[in-house]
Amino acid sequence: MIPADLSRTVVRAVRCAVEDGELPARAGVPERVVVERTRPGGVGDYATPVAFQIAKSAGRPPLDVAGVLARRLGAVAGIERVEVTGPGFLNFVMDPVSVDALVREVQARGRRYGFSATASVGIGVSIGSSSSSSASSGSGGLRARVVEEALLRIRATQGTGTGMGTGMGADAAAVAAAAAPHTAPVAKRDGDVVRLYGEDAARWAMLCVAPHESPSFSARLLVQDESSEFFRVRYAHARSRALVRNAARLGFGSGPGEVPDGGPLAQVLADYPLVLEAAAHRAAPEQVVRFLVRAADELLDFHYRVLPKGDEKPSAAHRARLALAEAAGTVLAGGLDLLGIAAPDCL
Repeated sequence: MIPADLSRTVVRAVRCAVEDGELPARAGVPERVVVERTRPGGVGDYATPVAFQIAKSAGRPPLDVAGVLARRLGAVAGIERVEVTGPGFLNFVMDPVSVDALVREVQARGRRYGFSATASVGIGVSIGSSSSSSASSGSGGLRARVVEEALLRIRATQGTGTGMGTGMGADAAAVAAAAAPHTAPVAKRDGDVVRLYGEDAARWAMLCVAPHESPSFSARLLVQDESSEFFRVRYAHARSRALVRNAARLGFGSGPGEVPDGGPLAQVLADYPLVLEAAAHRAAPEQVVRFLVRAADELLDFHYRVLPKGDEKPSAAHRARLALAEAAGTVLAGGLDLLGIAAPDCL
């Protein structure tokens, strides 16, 4: 099991518990369950508060509901064990991620990896040519508009987004409103922001912090080295493309397989569907930004091991490493696209 399956697996466990009478029918079955990475110091790899979500309608304490679900989920292949902590949190310790299976899924889905089956097409509006009009719009200015667009794209990956032409949902409206108070000083100089830092860097600065926090614009956005998170993410994507080009010059291409030294990078990539689901649920585009930084850092730590060195001949191991690096580049490009930021092949 890859982490993307975990949310659906929990929903099935709730449904089966209701059908078998372990939970009352009035408990209901949620359409989706948010599963997130366990915070530092927590138990296991992932956690969900689903027991609290259904306890009230079930008329049972969350701890009892969690116990019922833990017994069922502990027997699922791919889950090593399930622990209940606190008043009813479910915590999962997962079997190691299969790099081969993960890469094949990314290859099959491309930039739509991480999208739900009901995902709709994303939206996109350029701010570079419309900054002055957005500054005077009723949406709260440029920053509010950028946050709104990103959230709608992210929600669309989960089948819950709405297009710009049909109006935004209540969550998107609330996020845009939260961004608006901090947009006023930006709106007065939004043309300067885009002109000085470029559209992509301006978007990054507006989205890398929570909507209720003020974005920071500084010369660091233009720094072309690894001290800049914005640069690192796009540079990591460019490196993934360069690896593919250089491998072709050496006469080999990528081929999925297990990569013993690729576990940390694969684990981060496996988290992407859960990150999108949580960002959509919590109306938090900045969670996608934080993910992209993590993925870029892991890829930059890994990419030195991809190509043969010296007189070394390309092998199946090199092809598998290349496939993993290529998959990482695909995920980085997809995440940047959701934020409305370009992912150039060369930097």
